[in-house]
Amino acid sequence: MTSTVPELEPYFPRHGNDGYRVAHYDLTLGYRVAANRLDGTAVLTAEAEGAEPLGVFELDLSNALRVERVTVQGARVRHTHRAGKLRVTVPAGRPIEAGARFSVEVRYGGTPHLVQSPYGGLGWEQLTDGVLVASQPTGAPSWFPCDDRPDRKATYRVTLTTSAMYHVVANGVLEERTPRGSSATWVYRQDAPMATYLATVQIGRYRSIDLPADIPQQLVVPPRLAARATAAFAAQPRMMQVFEQRFGPYPFAGYTALVTDDVLEIPIEAQGLSIFGSNHLAGGWDNERLIAHELAHQWFGNSLTLVDWRDIWLHEGFAAYAEWLWSEASGQRTADEHARRWHRRLARLPQDLVLLDPGTAQLFDDRVYKRGALALHALRLTVGDDAFFRIVREWTAAHRHGGVRTSDFVALFTGHYAGLEAVIETQGSFFERWLRRPDLPQLPVVI
Repeated sequence: MTSTVPELEPYFPRHGNDGYRVAHYDLTLGYRVAANRLDGTAVLTAEAEGAEPLGVFELDLSNALRVERVTVQGARVRHTHRAGKLRVTVPAGRPIEAGARFSVEVRYGGTPHLVQSPYGGLGWEQLTDGVLVASQPTGAPSWFPCDDRPDRKATYRVTLTTSAMYHVVANGVLEERTPRGSSATWVYRQDAPMATYLATVQIGRYRSIDLPADIPQQLVVPPRLAARATAAFAAQPRMMQVFEQRFGPYPFAGYTALVTDDVLEIPIEAQGLSIFGSNHLAGGWDNERLIAHELAHQWFGNSLTLVDWRDIWLHEGFAAYAEWLWSEASGQRTADEHARRWHRRLARLPQDLVLLDPGTAQLFDDRVYKRGALALHALRLTVGDDAFFRIVREWTAAHRHGGVRTSDFVALFTGHYAGLEAVIETQGSFFERWLRRPDLPQLPVVI
């Protein structure tokens, strides 16, 4: 059976595949920093989907990396690699039966390059002295073969060998670090299901600092920035406590904030960690809110991950609103003051964005972030604090480590709590106005 790309993800139809579902990625990587040379062996454990036997399937992988060999269930198979698709053909007499588990091993190597997108280069990026991997939304194929769709979560094990002078960070728990002469091998395990775009590797001349907190939290920083970073992230343990009260239990084993020695335009989220630039260490609200924003993504984006990119507001609206919640909890401006200030700003901008389907070009438009936060604040004002945060905690619990759609969110508010439906509808079809129409609604009046 020849696989076809499903219509489920409309914004990036060239990413993602059908016919199978990956349960686990085991990546064994070797990297030479100076040469920017990556050699890898990826073992994917998957299950065949559909009603017919699987004879042909595809993986997403950048053509900057050369595929040396592909095996399925230990047997070498034919493959082609064109236009970012690795096409694997199983021998005609031995198709993979529907529902059967199988393994695919891909050996590959080369000089990794950023994957081009409407938002610039994505994925594996060589820094001044190290590596940063930031893949949202479609950069994962820059460094490993995958089924690059946000709804296809899997567990991971990443083993990376590089020069011993470098510190390596990847998603999940560090299982071991083994020095071997001038090199060292780092092994990380991510047991919580993770979308491909959230998988990351960070390599640099870093040191690790533990923050005093109930949930394990680390700062990974260049030694020269250790004092500044410790001061900049001093409030993060308290942020974690505030967000657990508002959103429910933190969904992962720990959290790492990594600061590169390079300047970054914006911080970057990954599962279980966030990446900041050396320019994000100054005091003041502008950087404090970024720390809150990236931490909130661990609930909204990483644990609860959109099924397709049209629902980006479920990530960015919550993360932007978390900034205002932290401001309120820390004795600065209230969330309502932030909301009304931003409402005035957005009201002066073009009214041509539909929050529920902003389009590829406007996927990361600041109006998606701020209008998403305004919609949440309006909902909070409509149903009251107790109901709002109770339902949000149920939202994060019900979909922990899963995929979400806006329809799930709306159903939870208007269906599961039947008494709230009448309250919301008296406001004039709340979700229709905030999510499906371009004109910015008025915020409810605070009495």
